[in-house]
Parts: sequence; C-alpha cells; structure tokens
Amino acid sequence: MRIIGDTNISFLSYRRIALTLSLLVILAGLAYELLGHGLNLGIDFVGGTQVTVKFKNAPDLGKLRDTMSDLTTGTPALQRFDEPDKHEILIRVENPEGEEGDFTAPIITLLHRDLNPGMGDAFDLNTKGSQELTDLLVAADPDGTGLDKEGAAEYYGPMADAVLALRKERGIFTSKDELDDVAALSDNARALLKERVELGEFALLGAESVGPSVGADLQEKAQLAIFFSLVGMLVYIWLRFQLPFGIGAVVALFHDVLITLSALAITSREINLSTIAALLALVGYSVNDTVVVFDRVRENLKLHRGDDLEEVMNASINQTLSRTIITSGTTLMVVLSLYIFGGEVINTFAFVLLVGIMVGTYSSIFVASPVALWIHKLLEARRERKRKRGGRRR
Repeated sequence: MRIIGDTNISFLSYRRIALTLSLLVILAGLAYELLGHGLNLGIDFVGGTQVTVKFKNAPDLGKLRDTMSDLTTGTPALQRFDEPDKHEILIRVENPEGEEGDFTAPIITLLHRDLNPGMGDAFDLNTKGSQELTDLLVAADPDGTGLDKEGAAEYYGPMADAVLALRKERGIFTSKDELDDVAALSDNARALLKERVELGEFALLGAESVGPSVGADLQEKAQLAIFFSLVGMLVYIWLRFQLPFGIGAVVALFHDVLITLSALAITSREINLSTIAALLALVGYSVNDTVVVFDRVRENLKLHRGDDLEEVMNASINQTLSRTIITSGTTLMVVLSLYIFGGEVINTFAFVLLVGIMVGTYSSIFVASPVALWIHKLLEARRERKRKRGGRRR
C-alpha cells in the first residue's frame, strides 16, 4: 500500500544540516541535564517510599506537599491517580539522605496529624490492617467465645478479612453503616466496631519502598540494559549488513535516546523503571525502521552494482518513504491516544514513545544513513591508501 506516489528527494544532500541540527539539540540537552535541574530520577533509582492514598474529599495538594516536606529535605512528588472524582493521590517521598527503610508509617503519621487532628489514639478503620483489626476483636471478644488468644484469632480473623476486603473494594469507608454490608461480621462484632472505631479522612490503598542502595543498583542495571541493547543492535546489523550500517544504526539509536532524555529533563518528568522500559521499546522500534531502509539499500546495491552509494541510499529512502509514513503514523496515533486518554500512570511511558517515534523516524533518514555513508567513505579511502602504498612498494 502506498499513500504517496514515487518521490525523488535528495535526502542525503541535507545531511550536514541535519547532523549539525541534531548535534546542537543533543549538546543543548546535555547542558541542561548537567547544568540545570538534571534528570528527575524516581524512587526506583534514588530510594524512597511511594504510597497511594484515597481521600474522602478532594485534597489540597499544596497543603499535602507542605505536610510531606516535614519528612525529607527533598521535594515530595504528588500526582493524581485514576479519575479526579475518586480523590486518589500518589505520594512519593525520597528517603532522608543515607537512611534505609520503609517510610510508609511516618507518612501515615503526618497525614493523621494534619487531616485527623481530633482522632487521637482511636482505631482508624480506614488505615489499620487486618492483623490490627483481628487483635481489636480478640481483645474485646464481643461474641464471648471464651477461647484462648490463638483460637479467638482463628474465629475473628475471617471477620477482619471481610471488613478489609470491603474497604479494598470501595477504597475508603465514609460511614460506619457500611459495616452492615459485611455479611461475615456477627451482630455483636458489628456493634462493637461501630462503637469503637473511627473513620479518618483518608485510606491507604498501597505502598512500596526502595532503599538508596537498592535504587543505586537499579540505576546501574538500567544503564547497562540500555547499553547492552545498543551493543546488541550494533552486532546484529554488522552481521546482517556491513560495519558502516551497524555504526550508523547505533549512532541513530544513541541520538534518539539522548534527545528523548533531554525532553524528559526539560519537562521534569520522573524517570523510573517504566520509563526505562519505554526507552528500550523505543530502541527496538527505531532500529526496526532503520533496518527497513538498510535492507532496501542492500537490495538496490545488488541490482545496481557499481552505482554511487549515495545515489543508492537516496533511492532506497524514497522507495521506503511511504512505508515509513504509514508505520510511524499509525503507531503515533495509538501512542497519542494513550498519552491523551491513558491517565497519569502511563502518561510518561506514552510521552517517551511519542517523542521517540517522531525522533526515531527522523533519525532513520537523516542520521543513520548519513553516518553509514560517512563511515563507508572513510573505509573506502583507507583501503585506497593501502592499495596505493602497496603499488609503490612493488
């Protein structure tokens, strides 16, 4: 299928302009990363704690940020999660410098301090876990079982689990009357809970923590993953085509990754494991587009032996131009839909692919091919010098 007719554009005649522009963009991005705010590394790489919290009412993000600032010297990251009317917030806090451990409990304590000031030491049904709820029921023994502690725990444990299952399903309890929907609760246990527990202004939906040492290890492994993927591409294309084409493809991939990282730095988007996965996906997509062009170059070199390589490359790029536009265009529409409608959680992932597809399509034409042509000419000149030296010796 072709969406455009035959073209005869001399793409490689613009290679100096294109490569100069790419170099300037990369240098500007590196300068911004090194001299400006730099890359916004997430807790996956610097260590920290992330909690997902659901609120009864829309929270004041500015006030929440001030509250979390009491825990660390870094700037807490707050991000809306899911639909706005669900009042769910992701809170990311870097561990205090040099400290390991899970800081979920201090985060919950600070939230309690500011959002539940009148609750005191009351049992908060929106934040306590199954074991704590079981212990409360065992200590009170509302059904008068007379069992020992272990037996009472077996008796009341399923009731506590059922209450927590309902909280998980609804996200947060807003009324004690919701306990009437827990069929596993006995009447006495239900009455006790309505009397003893309180319902705070927020509920903990999930938590995860990464220590600084683990974060540093993940950061190193992420860098190695990208590096070895680029080396693997070089070896593959070298074996399938020739060394100049392998170098051209890898230079284009470095170009794509560096420009995408610059875009992430400028927009202050967080770089986490999902972002690295998006960068690796970008590497695979970009090299695929480059391989299609190089494959056509190889076919044309066999059909037109002795023709100038630059002319063959230009012809090959023109012949694959329609395919490139269709592939990149359809992929771009899907990624754009994810970026607009996919929600906050995958927004950065979609952003990386969005920038990467556009940059990768450009680099397949204006970076990979010119670099391959330049390396080919260097090697040809080197072989010619060797041939001349050999002729003079004879």
